[in-house]
Amino acid sequence: MSGGRVASRRCSAATETPPTRPKTSQCRNADIIIAAVGKAEYVRGDWIKPGAVVIDVGINRVENKDPKEKTKSGKMKKYVMKGDVNFDECAPKCSYITPVPGGVGPMTIAMLCKNTYNLALHSLGQPREPLRKSPSHVNISARS
Repeated sequence: MSGGRVASRRCSAATETPPTRPKTSQCRNADIIIAAVGKAEYVRGDWIKPGAVVIDVGINRVENKDPKEKTKSGKMKKYVMKGDVNFDECAPKCSYITPVPGGVGPMTIAMLCKNTYNLALHSLGQPREPLRKSPSHVNISARS
């Protein structure tokens, strides 16, 4: 959402980027945190407001230090996938949190497939399908 649209819904948006650590007070006051930092377990549990929604977009391959993490054949995994949010610290405080892997990834793949299909239609001179279909009970013209 653009900043203007966020403000019109009585919400605020803040962007924090590494390498400087974010102002944890902003994170502690946020109802929704979207983490797309590119650093494994960057967002810590003490940054999260109780009941917040955390969407972890990041995916990082890190060296495995947990002997419990094993492959199907029983060998210790060399690497594990971690998100930008420290899941174990944050999950108890959140009302909702996306896991890594398996959180936003499937939705990303679904939209990539939809966009590829639309590109194929366009290249054939056919009309594209809308990315989302509005329910018949929603008046689109009334939206701002």
